[in-house]
Amino acid sequence: MTGFQFNADARAFDLENACQLAAAAELVYQPALEVKRHVTGIWGMQRVSFFDVSGTQLLVAANDELILVCFRGTEPDQLDDWITDSRVEMVPGPMGGRVHAGFYNALSHVWQQVTNQVAELTAARTRPLWVTGHSLGAALATLATARWLDAGRKVQGLYTFGQPRTGDEQFARHFNFAFKPYAYRLVNHNDLVTRVPPRALGYSHTGTFKYFTERGELVDDINWWQRFLDSWQYALDDFFDWARDGVRDHNMTQYRELLARTARTASRNWNDQWLKFIRVAVQRAA
Repeated sequence: MTGFQFNADARAFDLENACQLAAAAELVYQPALEVKRHVTGIWGMQRVSFFDVSGTQLLVAANDELILVCFRGTEPDQLDDWITDSRVEMVPGPMGGRVHAGFYNALSHVWQQVTNQVAELTAARTRPLWVTGHSLGAALATLATARWLDAGRKVQGLYTFGQPRTGDEQFARHFNFAFKPYAYRLVNHNDLVTRVPPRALGYSHTGTFKYFTERGELVDDINWWQRFLDSWQYALDDFFDWARDGVRDHNMTQYRELLARTARTASRNWNDQWLKFIRVAVQRAA
């Protein structure tokens, strides 16, 4: 894998994997031909398919080590309409719960093609299946994972970025019981999309929560009140600034850049600790 360094067998949160999946979730917004050229030419993946069915787009790619399924999210120029869309009714979905009708219908448009492709790739060679997506693509990635788990297909890991709430409490409870340790939901500070559809309508989040603070620090699950104070630090003075921040913080490029910066910092810290260890060892041996 020339340009896609990935720990395909990871189960716990892996920062390098998060960086690579964020890169995929950003790349998939590009035209299909450009996506395919990048995946084959730079990432070195041999099998690449791009599906576009009734407005639902996704990438399926594979090499000798893994299968990657990446769903495209909401187009930036459609984001405002999507956020304010009032069609938030739920329908019966996977795992015995109810899920957002629009998300489920969008996945249904392309489900047969993508599940057939994954089955073909799995039959040709046993390798871990990884799923990712941003925004609407994050919701589709979660629903696809749930459907595969229901069907008995193993999913190695799911990383989502800026994910809206996707189903009701029963769906979230069953999904988390089956897969929470392997599903990571990353949220960037004030990301507005992660607040819809509202809890008041019965929606609930899934997965293991990872949060970027206002300072760009990636932290593990924090309680609701801490997140509320962090998100509303300036919002009470200027609600419209908060709303603009919420749209800006949803940008997939910002997610990728924050993860890359976090990875660089972690690498520097590890190097500093290793050098300190060597200096102490040399001093003790002198």
